[in-house]
Amino acid sequence: RFGLEAEEVQRAADDIAKLDPKPGLQHSASNDQYIIADLVVQKIDDRYHVFLNDQGLPRLRLSKTYLDIARDKKQFQGENKEFISQRLNSAQWMIQAIEQRRQTMLKVMNFIVDRQREFFEKGIDYLKPLTLREVADVINMHESTVSRVTNEKYVQTPRGLLPLKFFFSSGLSTSTGEDASARSIKAQIEKLVADEDPKNPLTDQQIVEEFAKRGVKIARRTVAKYRDQLNILPARMRKRL
Repeated sequence: RFGLEAEEVQRAADDIAKLDPKPGLQHSASNDQYIIADLVVQKIDDRYHVFLNDQGLPRLRLSKTYLDIARDKKQFQGENKEFISQRLNSAQWMIQAIEQRRQTMLKVMNFIVDRQREFFEKGIDYLKPLTLREVADVINMHESTVSRVTNEKYVQTPRGLLPLKFFFSSGLSTSTGEDASARSIKAQIEKLVADEDPKNPLTDQQIVEEFAKRGVKIARRTVAKYRDQLNILPARMRKRL
């Protein structure tokens, strides 16, 4: 109708796809946020070690000056002495609570490192499924406690800066008897799509069949759900001319 070759239409579509639909945003004020890791994982002598990053939260302690003042029996008597004592107890409780939280984070991350060693060694395809309940049972704490200490917390690892929540995901059964994490499945879907023939993209059913070859049982609707979460278009919309 317009006298254009299919390749010309495809090039025009590619150019349009590169355009910024909201060009004004680049002129808006910057809202860059910098994340400081709460924990650090390092490999030393073939073993992974977990450390607290004290740069993010300096160690707290009671001021010796105020402790000396509180011990001055001549200066504080009666209600004043009771008030100072309450404030000191409150401060000590807060310091202990923070330290307990730090130690809980260490316990959680140490368990994660033991469980996910293959991920640290080989990458996302080897990430294992893990739930808050599993961690809570191992470290003998309530699931809600584990949830709180991992919420909005970050760890610097050989695989980059990651939120602790990254390590928690459901799993799918495999022919080997060992479950594969949903996150690793998503990574494999991304790779399959990246490596596909653009003129003959993989359908959801073909992706299901590819996983079956790898010993992973996954439903087509699950593939579609993960694909949507990854912002990957259906095969018919990925096809290039």
